Amino acid sequence: MPVVVGDIMKLLCSISEERKMKAAVKHSGRGALVTGAVAFVGGLVGGPPGLAVGGAVGGLLGAWMTSGQFKPIPQILMELPPAEQQKLFNQATAIVRPCSSSCWRCW
Repeated sequence: MPVVVGDIMKLLCSISEERKMKAAVKHSGRGALVTGAVAFVGGLVGGPPGLAVGGAVGGLLGAWMTSGQFKPIPQILMELPPAEQQKLFNQATAIVRPCSSSCWRCW
């Protein structure tokens, strides 16, 4: 049975809406920006070795800046209230459940 992309996207949207996962993306982007900026400056100042040192220092700085600001997806899913877990389960099984040959999604 083909999985419809729209169904998967609705499922992922319901997960992200539940615990505001946009914050995780925002904080990850901020950490990546800091890492890249420090690596860039390190490369300008010290050439290839400066790039390596700048990347390492920037990575540590980015990790420190974003530590504790977001949770991994499995942790978010496990912290959902039982009613929301059941709703998510129902949505997921509706997507992967085999359907009849007359279903419009199977054509």
